[in-house]
Amino acid sequence: MIELLANPAVWVSFLTLTVLEIVLGVDNVIFISIASSKLPPEQRRKARTIGLIGALLLRIGLLFSIAWIVSLQKPLFEIFSQSFSWRDIILIAGGVFLLYKATSEIFVEMEGPENTQRVIVTGFASVILQIMVLDLVFSFDSVITAVGIADHLEVMIAAVAVAILIMMIAAEPIAKFVEDHPSTKMLALAFLVMVGVALVADGLHQHFERGFIYAAMVFAGGVEGLNLLRNRKHRKKA
Repeated sequence: MIELLANPAVWVSFLTLTVLEIVLGVDNVIFISIASSKLPPEQRRKARTIGLIGALLLRIGLLFSIAWIVSLQKPLFEIFSQSFSWRDIILIAGGVFLLYKATSEIFVEMEGPENTQRVIVTGFASVILQIMVLDLVFSFDSVITAVGIADHLEVMIAAVAVAILIMMIAAEPIAKFVEDHPSTKMLALAFLVMVGVALVADGLHQHFERGFIYAAMVFAGGVEGLNLLRNRKHRKKA
């Protein structure tokens, strides 16, 4: 352990992996924030905490099962000369689930208060189950990234733990901001739709570079930020 702490290359891989884990976790935090918003206010923070702790435990468990993760990438069957592995099936199923949830939320937002009130009664266990399902799917990207960057299991676990801790701290203000600004929530749902499409595409071996998705969302988020500032100025003048 002392040798690891004294090795500059280990610190570089730790910091790099931590930043990447945070970036890869943005979609997870957004989904958790939106899913937990369907619960009564007093249960939302608890749901977000349980969801992120679940993500941490899943990722650490998968890191200890690297050989199993590798085996999931072996082809199981072929359809029209296209091979599919367990990893592909999990990504496709997770992407379809995310598309369903995001588009359903968009429908609720467009339909108005009556349907929104109907969705608020979602059970706590149901929300946690949804969060854990997506945690599992997002964890595959996280673990594969960790294995590709760091050589030591201790470094991978430390980076994942720090990233999840930062996400726990950020989850509360992100959730509040999304709840307070409906147009921002719609933007977040659009982001989840794009992530869902990317997951399905990955499962079909048509990789979408995540950087392009994040760049598009940063641009859209910047435009939305300007709109919020403009509306705030107009309200002050009024």
